[in-house]
Amino acid sequence: MSLNNTPRANRLHIGIFGRRNAGKSSLINALTGQDLAIVSDTPGTTADPVYKSMELHPIGPVVFIDTAGFDDEGELGQLRVARTEDIIKRTDIAVLVIDGCVPTPQDLTWQKQLNDTGIPTITVISKSDTLTEAQRGAAAQTMEDAIFVSAKTGEGIDLLRTAIINAVPEEYMQEQLLDGLIEDGSLVLLVMPQDIQAPKGRLILPQVQTIRELLDRRCTVVSTTADGYETALDRLNCPPDLIITDSQCFSQVYEKKPDTSALTSFSILMAAAKGDLSVFIDGVSAIDQARGTFRVLIAEACTHVPLQEDIGTVKIPMLLRKQFGDQVEITNVRGNDFPKVEELKQYDLIIHCGACMFNRRHVLSRIAAAQEAGVPITNYGIFLAFAAGILDKIQF
Repeated sequence: MSLNNTPRANRLHIGIFGRRNAGKSSLINALTGQDLAIVSDTPGTTADPVYKSMELHPIGPVVFIDTAGFDDEGELGQLRVARTEDIIKRTDIAVLVIDGCVPTPQDLTWQKQLNDTGIPTITVISKSDTLTEAQRGAAAQTMEDAIFVSAKTGEGIDLLRTAIINAVPEEYMQEQLLDGLIEDGSLVLLVMPQDIQAPKGRLILPQVQTIRELLDRRCTVVSTTADGYETALDRLNCPPDLIITDSQCFSQVYEKKPDTSALTSFSILMAAAKGDLSVFIDGVSAIDQARGTFRVLIAEACTHVPLQEDIGTVKIPMLLRKQFGDQVEITNVRGNDFPKVEELKQYDLIIHCGACMFNRRHVLSRIAAAQEAGVPITNYGIFLAFAAGILDKIQF
């Protein structure tokens, strides 16, 4: 992971939705000025969501998501439509592409679905170069705010680009990992056990993001591993203003922490930036209220094969079994395999990873699903601080 590359999780997600052959892929190519998406007259060319990362001035790093047509047919087609529906959960801005002067019932259904989620939605009438004046008039009357666009002639592309810029949510890119925790120029000690899941010689994403922001804030950054933590403290001329640790080392780090140093973890930083910290803190209290069988869902955003020291499948379950014994039932899910609302109702607690691989919209959609199901949800770092008995000593 390079310090200079923007990971997909930190890019504005722009979802392109529409029927098959509505011109979605052509629209992405026209917007970006590149042949990023495969264009064909054959309906259903885009089978699965296709992610295309780029820079869109003046927003910065974005990712366009080219989705399968929501009018796809057959058993395989319905699976494609389901994947398109899943993209809504991670979409920051939606562009609904309508082919023709009159929207179909499906177009209107999807327009309502997108609007109901609160996602800023821009409606475009594609292939405008093929429309007669009468057809344009009918379309304008039916969809007053729609933008007429032609990927062939370039009509409306600048208007659409401007509409996307104006639709960017106010909070986008405003939240920083370290807001309220440090001042510019602070001394920060990072305790970074190298995750065995990460490829040899590479930092994992939360570490990269944290270091990048600290450098931007002109902080002095000292990095060490868990076994070098005490040596690092001894070699510093003064206590660090803030210690950021891997959550798995909370107890070890807290025990030797200078009184004047604040303490937090990478996972908690991600919880605050990607999700709703107050919901996660409230959620962990479900552990104290547990009675009888305690059903826990552990959700990991990454899709790696769990290894021997895996936090989600080994370490957190071990802590839960230490407290609840045979009364705890644990289910693990990874990647996009997150249960629907009705399925979530069987659980007493959801423990979610830091979600460094998800954008904020995706994490918030999972929090919303948990709340709709009436199930408390918390975060790896908050759970581990709670289990160590130091949650009230952590800086948020």
